Amino acid sequence: MGSRILIYSHDSFGLGHLRRCLTIAHSLVDNHEDLSILILSGSPIIGSFDFRNRVDFVRVPGVIKLRDGEYTSLSLAIHFEETLALRASIIKHTAEVFDPNIFIVDKEPLGLRGEVGETLELLKGRGTRLVLGLRDVLDEPRLLAPEWERKNVLPSLCNLYDEIWVYGLREICNPLEGIGMPASVQEKMVFTGYLPRKVRGAINEPLPAIVERPYLLVTTGGGGDGEGLIEWVLRAYETDPLLPYPALLVLGPFMQADRQVEFLNRVQRLKRVEAITFNAHLESISAKAAAIVCMGGYNTFCEVLSLNKRALIIPRTEPRMEQFIRASRAEKLGLVRMLAEDKNYPPEVMAEALRALPSQRQPMDVVIPGLLEGLVNVNRLATPWLGQRNSEAAESRAAAGA
Repeated sequence: MGSRILIYSHDSFGLGHLRRCLTIAHSLVDNHEDLSILILSGSPIIGSFDFRNRVDFVRVPGVIKLRDGEYTSLSLAIHFEETLALRASIIKHTAEVFDPNIFIVDKEPLGLRGEVGETLELLKGRGTRLVLGLRDVLDEPRLLAPEWERKNVLPSLCNLYDEIWVYGLREICNPLEGIGMPASVQEKMVFTGYLPRKVRGAINEPLPAIVERPYLLVTTGGGGDGEGLIEWVLRAYETDPLLPYPALLVLGPFMQADRQVEFLNRVQRLKRVEAITFNAHLESISAKAAAIVCMGGYNTFCEVLSLNKRALIIPRTEPRMEQFIRASRAEKLGLVRMLAEDKNYPPEVMAEALRALPSQRQPMDVVIPGLLEGLVNVNRLATPWLGQRNSEAAESRAAAGA
């Protein structure tokens, strides 16, 4: 029957969690020919991505986080509590039928508002290997500790999860440092290294002619919080049209439509700047770039390292300090350069930073053992559990006991 892995990605807004899960899934099926993987996600654009053979997805109803921190249904005209109940039911039923050898939960130990709690209990009873996958940085300990206490996360870490895979290096950041995790939880942590990215196939959409020569890629990820970065870079090019590289701006599919229109109109007035909204092959676009300007999300950071690109990172600091922590520590190691967010967007400051990019060191000039071994280690950790199906193993144990 083959082995099976179920991956849960809670996010409905943004691209980070989904792209990380896809990277892991594609690497696992590349290395295990009898493996099938299902990804559970609420992303409204999950179908826009390319899925390798033996990787598929189940889309649960989407939700979106409001500015006051509350959630609401993304598309359905029903109460959030009903949407949450529907999501939890789909997740549990999928796990019940799919019967995975391994269940990987991305970032949120109990899922959105606890929606994977019952599924974890179900699969624990079946002998499924339960793995919590964490990016290198979550948030400041003073903010993460009360959040996890409010969500009652600790019992699941102690009693349900078998392992905690951290997709980074302890030398750069320990995401659970300073929040009082017991030794039993810390012993479950494995630092894999960062998840390297490969350029897969050709870009399937036409790109502006600007990419035929060395260019600067400016990317916001999903774009929902990337307006400040685009504004700042545009002001620099509007003030100094002779900056070292022409620029390609990738606005992101979740940027507000009115700001997209505004930025596209301003770009039309600049000879050395072009813009697109979204392309699912961002690795290919990044590979062609001479340098990258970005916000410092986990996936873009992995691309910068993997493709050995000079990078200028302008991290967001709200609602989480995640990007700032990652960028500041990477800058200390000489991997990237960071420019602190300035909501006044002084064009001369950005222009000076962009002029310095061509002489900046590349990430591979810095030797950090194990930096990009994340996928090698994920495959190593998964392999022992990709044998006999859980239900078959349970039947074998029952027969032996009889």
